[in-house]
Amino acid sequence: MSLFCCPLCRAPLQREERVYRCPNGHSFDIAAQGYTHLLPVNQKHSKMPGDDKGMAAARSDFLNSGYYAPLRQALCDLAVELTGETADLLDTGCGEGYYTSGIYQALRHAGKDVHMAGTDISKFILRRAAKREKDVEFAVASSYHLPLSDESIDLLINCFSPLAIEEFRRILRPGGHFLYVVPSARHLWQMKEVLYDHPYLNEEKLTPYEGFRYVKVASVRDTIRVVGQPHIHALFQMTPYYWKTPKAGCERLAALEELTTEIAFDIHVFEKE
Repeated sequence: MSLFCCPLCRAPLQREERVYRCPNGHSFDIAAQGYTHLLPVNQKHSKMPGDDKGMAAARSDFLNSGYYAPLRQALCDLAVELTGETADLLDTGCGEGYYTSGIYQALRHAGKDVHMAGTDISKFILRRAAKREKDVEFAVASSYHLPLSDESIDLLINCFSPLAIEEFRRILRPGGHFLYVVPSARHLWQMKEVLYDHPYLNEEKLTPYEGFRYVKVASVRDTIRVVGQPHIHALFQMTPYYWKTPKAGCERLAALEELTTEIAFDIHVFEKE
């Protein structure tokens, strides 16, 4: 049985070799790369939502180079700490599966019986995720309409993705955990000094959510040396600054062949009450 349920009728899905089927006769093909499409047309906000093919390739190349390895390791450690001997997991907005695969492999290495799924709205980026980790289920889906049954997940990971708190609360089991990754105050500070004449610190705050108990905030701090304009540009594309930086700042960044900058993440850990 799949972790996914039918996006049309909410019945359980059964995974077969090339298709997912529900008992009510709905079926969803599995692409050659290994992912499926569970995003109904009425939930799409554009013809091709999410990262396009070029952005998916650049992001994948950047992450595969290990720049954000400290964050992945911290997520792996938390996943091992917070799950039992058997666990069902979901990575929402999973992208190319860099964190998904790392967490899955860490749990398997710890001897746990794991079932894991990842969702994203970009089929281009899910092609890469499904190739990276063939034992994880991947589906094109919206975080605001997750194709999973109520109280079916033990651990949910949300790394720089939309915060669909009502859906997260719906699919998590009581006592299950939710990892919410956000940039802390000085994340990419030296890059922001290049982009802006007056850079600003990111806001840091603790926001309680109904139905969840704050467990802790795990901090990740490091300094990275990004080499080559392709990697610098890929990093830029992965940030909200890509869409709102003045032309002069973009040009200054584009002139660099090397960038040394702080990375700083906070992982907010919640438990469903």
